[in-house]
Amino acid sequence: MAANFIAQISIHDPEGYQKYLEGFMPIFDRHGGRLLTISSKPVEIVEGSWAEDGIVLMEFPDMAAAKAWKDDPDYLELARIRQKTATANLVLVEGL
Repeated sequence: MAANFIAQISIHDPEGYQKYLEGFMPIFDRHGGRLLTISSKPVEIVEGSWAEDGIVLMEFPDMAAAKAWKDDPDYLELARIRQKTATANLVLVEGL
């Protein structure tokens, strides 16, 4: 069963965030990830509230692959760059 990461994100240091993006795909691909949506533009809020400006929706083959990506030492190092250059809320959910 697929697993999805949903991220609300606001980038406050675009130049620094670029370093995160440069290392992202090789690690992401290694775990079978697939990007479904990426937008740094403000989302259209239909109901309720949304904490950050943009959204990233990622899919993995299953929860094990998603957690392996999240816990990958190479990604953990890269995530520190994201944490310094952007504000994000991330959730992991099991897909259909």
